[in-house]
Order: sequence, then C-alpha cells, then structure tokens
Amino acid sequence: MLKTLCEFLDSHHIRYLTIRHSLAYTAQEIAAAAHVHGRDFAKTVIVRLDGKLAMAVLPAPEKLDTELLAAAAQAGEAALADEDEFRDRFPQCEPGAMPPFGNLFDMPVYVEEKLASCDSIIFNAGSHMELVQMSFGDFNDLVRPDIVRISASYAD
Repeated sequence: MLKTLCEFLDSHHIRYLTIRHSLAYTAQEIAAAAHVHGRDFAKTVIVRLDGKLAMAVLPAPEKLDTELLAAAAQAGEAALADEDEFRDRFPQCEPGAMPPFGNLFDMPVYVEEKLASCDSIIFNAGSHMELVQMSFGDFNDLVRPDIVRISASYAD
C-alpha cells in the first residue's frame, strides 16, 4: 500500500515524509514507536453509517463517539464495523493499518475537527511498520473529508 499511496501523492505533486518504525499495532504504540505525540497521530476507524462503510479519523488517544458521528453524518445509525465487513475493501493493507484516504477506497471520510487545526497529519500507510506524514492542507485538498466533531473526550 505504501508504494500505491506514494505514487498517488507523487502524481498530485504532494510533499510527504515516510516513517518506518518497529512493529506496533495500537495507535498509541505506533505513535511511541515513531516518536510522535499520540495526539499528532491520526488513527483510521472503519464504521457503518446506516449500513454503509465510512472512515472516521481521530487522534490516537481519542475514542470515537458514534452519536456525534451519526449526527454529523446525518445518519440514523453509526457503529464500529467488524473487520470481516471491511477486510476485502483493503487488499493491500494489513488489518487496522488503512490510510485515511477514503477516496482511494470509495468511502466517505469524517475527520475529528481538532486534527484540522494541526499543521500536519501522520497516519498508517497500510502496514503496522510504515507511516506517512504530510500537511493537513494537502490531505484535505486530496481527500475532501467532512471535518466534524466526532470525539467528545478530546481536550479543548
């Protein structure tokens, strides 16, 4: 996936940095392995909104508030998706390491609004050992996510 993602970014003349780190699975472990603050690492959570798959992107230490997401997405129901429901949508990705590029996977993306105030975004690049860092502005221009409040616990 990293190669595909880099080719996509290169084709759009986007500046980015790839970061390789030791094997880690949870968002907080990944942030520590890559020597970045947890709030600077964006984790991608796959959800169902009225039965359709979508991506929710939020800082590593935060928990998704499905009620806030449902309201923001104008959905009747929002729930975490089971891995079996989405594994086939990400054939080049290790489970749980999907980059937040819904446009590459034909699904909408909802980003916690606090991430939009960051200069850059750091995220998994399809494996549990590789990250990409790029400007949030470039990410926003490419992905066109809905920037909404989806984490009630995020410190103001």
